[in-house]
Amino acid sequence: MKSISNKSQFVIDEDKKPYIIAEIGVNHEGSIEKAKELIDLAKEGGAHAAKFQSYKASTLASKNSPSYWDLKKEPTTSQYKLFKKYDSFNVKDYQSLSEYCRDKSIDFLSTPFDDESIEFLDPLVPFFKIASADITNIPFLKKIATKNKPIIISTGASTLSEIEIALNTIKQINSSNAVLMHCILSYPTLDNDANLSMISSLKRVFPEHIIGYSDHTLPDKNMTTLVSSYILGATVIEKHFTDNKKLPGNDHYHAMDVHDLRNFNETLSKINILLGQNDYKKPVGCEFQSRKNARRSIVIKEDLKKGHTIKEENITYKRPGTGISPLHWDEVIGRSLKVDLSADHILDWSDFI
Repeated sequence: MKSISNKSQFVIDEDKKPYIIAEIGVNHEGSIEKAKELIDLAKEGGAHAAKFQSYKASTLASKNSPSYWDLKKEPTTSQYKLFKKYDSFNVKDYQSLSEYCRDKSIDFLSTPFDDESIEFLDPLVPFFKIASADITNIPFLKKIATKNKPIIISTGASTLSEIEIALNTIKQINSSNAVLMHCILSYPTLDNDANLSMISSLKRVFPEHIIGYSDHTLPDKNMTTLVSSYILGATVIEKHFTDNKKLPGNDHYHAMDVHDLRNFNETLSKINILLGQNDYKKPVGCEFQSRKNARRSIVIKEDLKKGHTIKEENITYKRPGTGISPLHWDEVIGRSLKVDLSADHILDWSDFI
């Protein structure tokens, strides 16, 4: 069993229901009150963590950095200009949100995007989340690793060798096993680009690590993508979160809302009931009656006298399974009867000499 926990109200454990991160990101659009409302909704929907993003546009992107998202949904063509819209929160704001999350019994998380945010987030978060775009940012990974907290790494757009390099960089400093998140770094991610089978691949290649999934597909009413990721073994599941999917902006239209989150948790509960507690194949309690009455026993076809030696033409197999099982068909042939028996009698071992 692999698990991580560090000052978190919830333990990430691959043998339990997934740890769900509601990625509020910058969907608060610079409003502390809106951020708190989104925390409330995330808690109401059943998320374990409400996650934000901590950055300043000036340290994140150059002023001529091009976009990499769907411009029909978010028309801003410059990363710098887009990030500048929502980088107003300061240290006190994040401290306030952390305290609010603590009061609401939900984990506070925020992805750092610069050295300063690593420092002020350190006392506020139970673990660090590293964005896909920083998986090759070696000096940044080293700084986070020095905090000696558990780390969750999104692996969008990365190769296995790049993941290995990131893990080795962290392991040289930090003793915690990082969680690896399958992710497609595309906004939105089309269904035919989601490649959820990569979850299975990551589990196979990195068996010592917990594997999760960070989703950018458009949600449907059944939350099919997240449900599928869980069935494939995602232990941590992250998705952007909003109060209104119709709002303009990069992270609203592909986000889930409280209704989606609630539906997902309800489906998870049913799935866990369906999966059961045991992966070792054996009869379960409700099958015992069926096992006895729906299976076959060896039955004689005709009246037979005491001393008769059973031949194959004397017997057949019928329900219920309360007598000698057809598993012993060959053992019954050649045995002699110690009593007279009538046709349709269910044979028992006590019938033989």
